[in-house]
Amino acid sequence: MPLETIEVPLAGKVLKVNVNRGDKVTEGSEICTIESMKMENPILTPVSGIVKEVGVTPGQVVKPHETIAVIEY
Repeated sequence: MPLETIEVPLAGKVLKVNVNRGDKVTEGSEICTIESMKMENPILTPVSGIVKEVGVTPGQVVKPHETIAVIEY
């Protein structure tokens, strides 16, 4: 099955992670929230599927292109 890698779009701090490995998600589901420049930015999944990998944790400082999650669809 194909995999969709969701990457960090902007530098910031992960405030919360809404999924765990094995969770089923639908297109548009919020994967996590990243705070950048005092704004909360929800990160949404572009596909429906099953979470195969979660690459971030709450409190983690992230940079663009780091992996947030991998979704099998």
